[in-house]
Amino acid sequence: MQTALMALTVALSGFASATPAEDREAMRAYYQKRFPAVEVNAHQDGVYAFDQNAREQWLELEDFPPYEVAVDEGEELYNSPLANGASYSDCFGDGAVKNRYPHFDEGRGEVVTLELAINDCREAHGSDPLSYKSAEMVRLSAYIAWQSRGQIIAMEEPESAGALAAYNEGKRFYTTRRGQLNFACTSCHVQLAGNRLRAEHLSASLGHVSHWPAYRLKWQDVGSLHRRFARCNEQVGAEPFPRQSPEYRNLEYFLTYISNGLTWNGPAIRK
Repeated sequence: MQTALMALTVALSGFASATPAEDREAMRAYYQKRFPAVEVNAHQDGVYAFDQNAREQWLELEDFPPYEVAVDEGEELYNSPLANGASYSDCFGDGAVKNRYPHFDEGRGEVVTLELAINDCREAHGSDPLSYKSAEMVRLSAYIAWQSRGQIIAMEEPESAGALAAYNEGKRFYTTRRGQLNFACTSCHVQLAGNRLRAEHLSASLGHVSHWPAYRLKWQDVGSLHRRFARCNEQVGAEPFPRQSPEYRNLEYFLTYISNGLTWNGPAIRK
């Protein structure tokens, strides 16, 4: 296990020359050794992949999922007219488009997430952009996640100079220690994955993007992946970045590529 951790640490080091494909393979190999009884793609379910008690509670909640209202509200918003009479379907068809995002847009020179694309659609049809903290944005993305359930995460490998720079910035963010606790994302989700922090198990990095937006019991609401990023920063005593900031979009880009081969399975329920 220590050998596997050292190999992964080297691969994810900001000084490593590993390709994205090598990073992904190192990550998968590490978790296969750390959790030999867990099929690697099962990490799309987070801690429910290895915490049986939590899994049973989760499956009971899924009988009447608390995110269902958000999905229904998102569907209504999705089918409502924009300023010029068009709707989101003119941009996204039936909404099953989660597997398109995030991607690196060469023309814009930046990572485009689903939330950016939603606002692009609104502006293209004469409507004002939504706040990335708004309930409307979260509910629209929850509906799109629902429509996209079962799609395989299959992000193109970053190859251009711009795409590789964005990927490596996301990777650097994930491996950089910050805040009063001097923790990196890898401190909890690589080195300590599967261990308990207070009363909860720490999830593996694989699958961190697969299930968002998610209904968190602590929030009593559906929230975005970037809201979770911000909360993680706050928990280690670091200043969070704005939602949909370049930092968080690059981080999402890195984590999505690492999770290639898993299934989009949002919205989900998390503690």
